[in-house]
Amino acid sequence: MNYLDAVILGVVEGLTEFLPVSSTGHLTIAEKLLGLQVDAKEVTAFTAVIQVGAIAAVLVYFAQDIGRIAKAWLLGLAKPEYRGTYDHRMGWYIIVGSIPIGIVGLAFKDLITGDLRSLWVVGAALILWSGVMLYAEKQAARSRRDQRDEQQLTMRDAIVMGLVQCIALVPGVSRSGATISAGLLQGLDRVAATRMAFFLGIPSLTAAGLYELKDVSGIGVGPTVVGTLISFVVAYVSVAWLLKFVAHHSIGKFVPYRVALGVVVLVALAFGASAT
Repeated sequence: MNYLDAVILGVVEGLTEFLPVSSTGHLTIAEKLLGLQVDAKEVTAFTAVIQVGAIAAVLVYFAQDIGRIAKAWLLGLAKPEYRGTYDHRMGWYIIVGSIPIGIVGLAFKDLITGDLRSLWVVGAALILWSGVMLYAEKQAARSRRDQRDEQQLTMRDAIVMGLVQCIALVPGVSRSGATISAGLLQGLDRVAATRMAFFLGIPSLTAAGLYELKDVSGIGVGPTVVGTLISFVVAYVSVAWLLKFVAHHSIGKFVPYRVALGVVVLVALAFGASAT
């Protein structure tokens, strides 16, 4: 992998990690177009490591929130008066909600980094999960008056969103698309669901990046650092934009693009393009 490849993949990761369009699906397509071996250990590792750049963008963007939550959670371990606060509860929600994807990710690592990275899977998942996103938005629109904000999050919300996050291990689904949809179906408003989706991504994506760090040596330090830095900058802008967007618009706005891309991928494969 050269520096240009690293820059391109960093931009793709930063743009798509938090938009409901599937970063892994886009990276798989981009890697294929760049002539990289999608299921090679070092390429899979590079993909996971540059996600840390995107997560760092979330940590910086939400630094005050995360610092406040971490402080309240730690204080609540020793002082009962902190245990009923929103920030202490949110700390537990993030921890508990992140457990399912950690277990599933480790248990099915070979499948996730191997057969599931087929472009047939990516194309189909882009199209099929779009239907779930539209359904979630339709249900949310029906109960707009009864939607709950972030202060009204419950452990049930965190567990359901955490479980659904596991589905996003299938390239093409989209982690944010899955968790935001789950939040909407649980009765959360769009901003609360989106912010929780961001918070749930911090432990899982950081752990995945650090776990794969050992296998990225085949790519080289230079391209890895460049890709990660580019991912950080682009992801920061993407996070800021998405939060403003979902305050006034449906995530269903992303569906036409997802479906169109999925159709293009499947048609290309049907006409002889390689799936791996």
